[in-house]
Amino acid sequence: MKRIIVIIFAFLFLISCKQEYIPRNIEKVTIKEYKIESTSIRAIQVIDSETVYFAGSNGNIGFTKNGGNSWEKTTIMYKDSIKPAFRSLALNKEDSFVLSVGNPALLYKITDNETELVYSEEHVKVFYDSMHFFDDNKHGIAVGDPTENCASIILTEDGGKTWNKISCNNLPVFEDGEAFFAASNTNIKTIGSTVWIASGGKKARVLKSDDFGKTWAIYNTPIIQGNGPQGIYSIDFADKNNGIVIGGDYSKPEENKANKAITIDGGKTWTLLADGENPNYKSCVQYVPNTDGKEVFAVGKTGISFSNNAGKTWKEVSKDGYYSIQFVDKNTAWLSGNNKIGKLLLK
Repeated sequence: MKRIIVIIFAFLFLISCKQEYIPRNIEKVTIKEYKIESTSIRAIQVIDSETVYFAGSNGNIGFTKNGGNSWEKTTIMYKDSIKPAFRSLALNKEDSFVLSVGNPALLYKITDNETELVYSEEHVKVFYDSMHFFDDNKHGIAVGDPTENCASIILTEDGGKTWNKISCNNLPVFEDGEAFFAASNTNIKTIGSTVWIASGGKKARVLKSDDFGKTWAIYNTPIIQGNGPQGIYSIDFADKNNGIVIGGDYSKPEENKANKAITIDGGKTWTLLADGENPNYKSCVQYVPNTDGKEVFAVGKTGISFSNNAGKTWKEVSKDGYYSIQFVDKNTAWLSGNNKIGKLLLK
């Protein structure tokens, strides 16, 4: 019994001695830029500092496995004449997947350089925006604009071999004019079996499921909303409770009113922060890993901004325009943009 008490006290002592993370003051970042000709790249998937995959316009997909020293790029053609515009990319342990935005929606599974069309959808309103796999690498989700009175959501439970669209009977009703943005492949966030999806347009709301997309709830946000280019463009969570959304008005990118908000209750309620202050419109927001949710980067065509207090205040650290950012670790990230990929270094 005495030994158990000693162990408990030792454990409590270790917890009490754990130092709070002290966030960094970053004034400027270093970005090494790589030209990827003839493709606008909205979606990247980072493996490590050496390996990143991308999907872009004109049917282009590719990767580097040597830190950007060389790049492989190939083109997927549909019916030998259509070059799909890819804005969604997802990887599990076995395969990679790319999904086109327009009509017809085309979802390809790529294994050892062999390409297989595993899902397609034809509809005048079809427009898919983002795709991700859950942590188990078996369940996956892709989201698109409504073709009826609900979001278009397709799911896989077998690692991407088959995909099925959820009936509107099992989804929240959308307002007329509410949709999503295919700006950075980051309006979906998954942790464990939980997924959040952020909308925009007529309404700027967050959909949430705790069971791999079987059942759903929807929550309001104070983000700017009301017409087409307004709303949430990106969402991220540091853990299951603490999250952030960012966006704004794409048609007025210099404005910064009601375009950033945080949650501390898993997405049920949201609070505006830095309202009327920079950064302005951004297409992607990401927490820096292993910084206790304090360090955050936001990127967009208006530049790159950094916060070291969970989004309360921000500094512009680069005027370079990018669509998306994804971290390898707390010191390294990859970015995607128009005809380019960047490697950001914080050391």
